[in-house]
Amino acid sequence: MLNGRRATAHWKFSEELARSYPLIKVVSEPIWVRDGNIYTSAGISAGIDLALAWVEEDCGNAIAGEVARELVLFLRRPGGQAQLSVSLSAQANEMKLMQELQTWIAENLPKQLTLPILARRVAMSRRNFERVFTRELGVSPARYVLNMRLEAAQRMLERTRMGLEEIASATGFSGADVMRRAFLRTRGKTAVDYRRQVSSG
Repeated sequence: MLNGRRATAHWKFSEELARSYPLIKVVSEPIWVRDGNIYTSAGISAGIDLALAWVEEDCGNAIAGEVARELVLFLRRPGGQAQLSVSLSAQANEMKLMQELQTWIAENLPKQLTLPILARRVAMSRRNFERVFTRELGVSPARYVLNMRLEAAQRMLERTRMGLEEIASATGFSGADVMRRAFLRTRGKTAVDYRRQVSSG
């Protein structure tokens, strides 16, 4: 099945595989390899990375990111990632920074949460921060902040009798009209309609 195809194996056994099956094009560096409809991986954790790659291939990056977080997998490695690489520890540190930033964002929704402010918070350049954030969370920083504000506003609409201006201010919207447009664009209904719906339900 593998004759004439590229394949990988755990680095301990790649030379043995190449000697035993000379028609296989063994590559020992990548954690997983795709050749046509044949996939091979370099070990148990590499198999998990391969499974996440299948999810991403079928369902997109955002869903793959959700699956990784659900399984408490802090590293999502592409197939070309070397089996032994110092970049893995750097990626783990980046993921930890993003997790800490998520908590900080949730606690500071009324503040300005622009891209430059968030990038400075984690001591990254704006470009690198946007790339890392989107890779780890499957959504852009701006979209993430908007979603957090909308969810917080929904909870307030459901659980309090606060006015719309007060809710908008508490969740970081510049005004009730801006919040109304955000609800309409993302939820298909205004904040007033949402409150009316949950109240009647």
